[in-house]
Amino acid sequence: MPETASNGYDLIIVGAGPAGLTAALYAGRGMLQAVTIERGAPGGELLNTDLIEDYPGFESVKGWELAQKMHDHAKKFGAEIVTDMVESVRKGEDGVFEVRTARGRVYRAPTVILTAGGTPVKLGVPGEKEYAGKGVSYCAVCDGAFFKGELLAVIGGGDAAVEEADYLTRYARKVYIVHRRDEFRASKILQERAFANPKIEVIWNKKVVEIKGNERGTDHLVLEDTVTGQRSTLKVGGVFVFIGFRPNTDLVHGHVEHDAGGYFVTDDRMMTSLPGLFAAGDVRSQLTRQITTAVGDATTAAIAVEKYLAALREKERASIAS
Repeated sequence: MPETASNGYDLIIVGAGPAGLTAALYAGRGMLQAVTIERGAPGGELLNTDLIEDYPGFESVKGWELAQKMHDHAKKFGAEIVTDMVESVRKGEDGVFEVRTARGRVYRAPTVILTAGGTPVKLGVPGEKEYAGKGVSYCAVCDGAFFKGELLAVIGGGDAAVEEADYLTRYARKVYIVHRRDEFRASKILQERAFANPKIEVIWNKKVVEIKGNERGTDHLVLEDTVTGQRSTLKVGGVFVFIGFRPNTDLVHGHVEHDAGGYFVTDDRMMTSLPGLFAAGDVRSQLTRQITTAVGDATTAAIAVEKYLAALREKERASIAS
């Protein structure tokens, strides 16, 4: 596909989840010429979340509803949001970033805010790929309704695993949480909710070594005890994997300082070690990754971009004057 260039932007925002939409809103309020590029519907992980109960001002709100409100708010301030998949972000020798997309577009701007989120981590066991979409899922909200009356397994022990197991009990007749350790990493309130749910059973100290099935889809799991090594089987009609996700920081070409997990390290203005490249939300190295932290990151990043661009313009004027 031939490339077409889009110049004249002050800022390119990669991703339109809570962080991206917040950055777009503040960029609009700051009168910046900005474009937000999102591969799917605006909202990011909000669209994969049923109920949100920890966003200030909303005791309980549907994920899709909050996503729509954020989108509409950003659009009110003139946000330009295009549907396309970003394939690479590269800073040229002239100091301008080039963002290339799957549709052959090349967007150029002196600043980029990366809010591209992450990709679910796979188990990497036999049968996972073969039964993806046929019983293996990474999104309870997306696929839970397809498993009414089934026995289900949720793999993992963090917030996502425990919360989604609770959600899946509205469809399944029983949900097993399979965890390789003897305690969860999930927050206490989520653990208490899961332990109190009569449709949830926790299987401790087990890891999945294979997913078995037939022409109808997933049929059972082969488990291995992480202490004794003994193997057993667990009959289930569906498997939901929540063992973490990998940040989409590899979109950026060139070295950027990052932590052991691949998350970008930023300063207090959300700028990375590559001048002009800012990071917000789930791609940034930080203690916790919540909607509230994503929104806060993006607010700081967008305002910092304004100041960064003002400093660039001042430097250019000084250079011309001299």
